[in-house]
Amino acid sequence: MTEEERIQPAPAAFKADVWTYFGFRTKEGGKDYDKSYAVCKICTARVKYSGNTANLRTRVSRHHSNVASNANFKTKRGDPAQRTIEEVNFSKLPASSTRATKITQSVLVFICKDMRPLSVVENKGFRNVIKTLEPRYTVPSRQHITDIALPKLYQEVKATVLDSLSSAETVALTCDAWTSRATESYVTVTAHHITDQWNLQSHVLQTRAMHDSHTGEHIAALLTDTVAEWGLNTKDLVVVTDNTPNMALAARLAGMTHIQCFAHSLNLASQKALKIQSVVRLLGRIRRVTAFFRRSTTASNQLKQKQCLLQLPAHRLITDITRWNSSYDMIERFLEQQPAICAALLSAEVRKSEKEIFTLSKSDITCVEEVVRALKPMKDATLVMSEESMPTLSIIAPLHAKLVMGAQESVDDAPTVRDIKTAIAEDLGKRYVNERETLWMASTVDPWFKDLPFLSEAETSETYSRLLDTVVTVIKKEKNQQENKETDKQVEERMSQRRLITHISKTALTPSLGHP
Repeated sequence: MTEEERIQPAPAAFKADVWTYFGFRTKEGGKDYDKSYAVCKICTARVKYSGNTANLRTRVSRHHSNVASNANFKTKRGDPAQRTIEEVNFSKLPASSTRATKITQSVLVFICKDMRPLSVVENKGFRNVIKTLEPRYTVPSRQHITDIALPKLYQEVKATVLDSLSSAETVALTCDAWTSRATESYVTVTAHHITDQWNLQSHVLQTRAMHDSHTGEHIAALLTDTVAEWGLNTKDLVVVTDNTPNMALAARLAGMTHIQCFAHSLNLASQKALKIQSVVRLLGRIRRVTAFFRRSTTASNQLKQKQCLLQLPAHRLITDITRWNSSYDMIERFLEQQPAICAALLSAEVRKSEKEIFTLSKSDITCVEEVVRALKPMKDATLVMSEESMPTLSIIAPLHAKLVMGAQESVDDAPTVRDIKTAIAEDLGKRYVNERETLWMASTVDPWFKDLPFLSEAETSETYSRLLDTVVTVIKKEKNQQENKETDKQVEERMSQRRLITHISKTALTPSLGHP
């Protein structure tokens, strides 16, 4: 007898239509059914049976879904209120269910963290990913994301940020005005503070459209509104901005200590150096070479072959943009690939297909190398100031002094290098004149610079005396605040005692209930 032949149909009393696919085996040597296990008629698998059909339905759903889908059988015969196995396993999640809420939250975090457009929820590829991961989930519409989900998430995150800022003793702000590709003007304000674990914490408070002109008055009003909205009125605020006069005026009108962004100061000084006529000429020639390789597919292909042959990094040539460091990167990449560039331009394939080929002379290459060496300290300083995991105020004074000192002319300097150093020294020398005491104090409390090697002996002594006076003032202030708190507490205790005595007296004089 085959395995299928030994499977006996379920008794007639078993009405659930799942029994169409299950039966029982008979016990050895008898006619009674062995009902401890049901046997699948499709695959002859044994399924534990304990009086209900839950295990049987799960078996069909998981291993024979095509049968379950085609059969579309119900839990009980003739009970249309019961859902089918297909309905149970593939019905849509309610939008308010825990799982649907968590998925929607993850979609919102994905949009915000990766700065994706809100229309991503309408993209076919995104919807296909979600359908694959959770077929029961319905992706919310763009309108729902815009009007309901994102505002709710914003309020939740705002509450967290407010709580974080409320615990900070001091807060520093950075304010930057910028223009989007759509020529729309915005102002972004970011808050920074040190946590109880001594970690630097940063929060972007807002990015607001600014349709008015960027005058100091308008920016000051925006800063004041930001401070009020985020509960920073009681904080001793310092704001860092670029070097434009309107930002300095805005900080003064808002009553904040103002520090000029040192990275922006480095950019301005380096831009002055790049405007020297001999440097402008060199940059123009390098741009022509990089543009040629970007335009010519033949030259680009030859460059890749020469890079491989000369064992040079397979890097693309760079064309600079607005920021000065992009010009530095363009020059540095040009020097790195100079052997491959020369070999590619001299190849027969390039000379045959291109009529106009431009190269740099040997003296030009020498001058380019000198420009890179002269600007490298500015590049290194920019990278140091771009570090986001540590506060950088204490670094400004020693780094500024080192750059100014390094920009002093040497008898061995080429004319172009001498002009670069002069431009940098003149521009940096006129900055941070009014902020020197603040910067020196910041360096004094930094273990890296506490000896103040960039200052004279008299300036070092004066700075430490000022630091001592400041510490004494702070200690006295905290002591007075503590005494005031204790005094207020004592006064409150005496007032409480008086109120208690008054209450007891009134109670004693009040007639008891029922006694006039």
